[in-house]
Amino acid sequence: MLKNLISILPFLALAAGLSTSACATPSGDAVSVPRPSHSPYPEIWFAPVNDPNPPAWEILPQAAGPGEVILSKRNELGILSNFAPTPFKFRGRTYGSLEGFWQMMHFPESKVDGKPDPRRKLSRTEWKYERDAVAAMTAFEAKAAGDHGEKLEAKLGIDWVSFEGHSLIYRSAKRGEHYRLIRSAMIAKLKQNPEVRRILLATGDLVLRPDHHGEANAPDEWLYYQVWMELRAELFAGLPLE
Repeated sequence: MLKNLISILPFLALAAGLSTSACATPSGDAVSVPRPSHSPYPEIWFAPVNDPNPPAWEILPQAAGPGEVILSKRNELGILSNFAPTPFKFRGRTYGSLEGFWQMMHFPESKVDGKPDPRRKLSRTEWKYERDAVAAMTAFEAKAAGDHGEKLEAKLGIDWVSFEGHSLIYRSAKRGEHYRLIRSAMIAKLKQNPEVRRILLATGDLVLRPDHHGEANAPDEWLYYQVWMELRAELFAGLPLE
């Protein structure tokens, strides 16, 4: 049945006036699917937001240039944000969101690199949250918890985070282990949340832009919108995501 579906999809695409491109299914099979590069996009994605007092961090949808779209949390594109409540399982554990996954790495483990985690020098009361609790968080709650954790790390002179008992450089000028870990978690989110996949593919050839002002010279893993564009290109090319 899949073979028959593959054979007729290009014709369905031509009938609809769409271009086609190879796309990997969740199982890894390459399937030719319509690519919406010439189809209209939902107007709500670009609709001006009339907010006289938007948050200082926010970039509104109307800021998009030609061929661009803002991944605004004010519409369905917000599902691509790290803040979105898109639970996923990664290496045997479940996370409430990408933000929860990201920020929990600031919190103590029992050991790091084979030694007692030096972050345990501070009391549980000072940390406020357990690592697992942060992992389950979403949106601004997770971000606030992570900011708190990062401040405590700075207090201890720690400039790294940890995952599965291993320390990671947190702000590397080059794509390193932390980048690869974040990318892998984004792939898990994509594969385990069909709506994430649907919306990402629906953006077609649009240039994705963030809905918030970022810090200068941020590491590549901070640029989640660029990672999404790379993953989108790989999906359209029928490449396995890894």
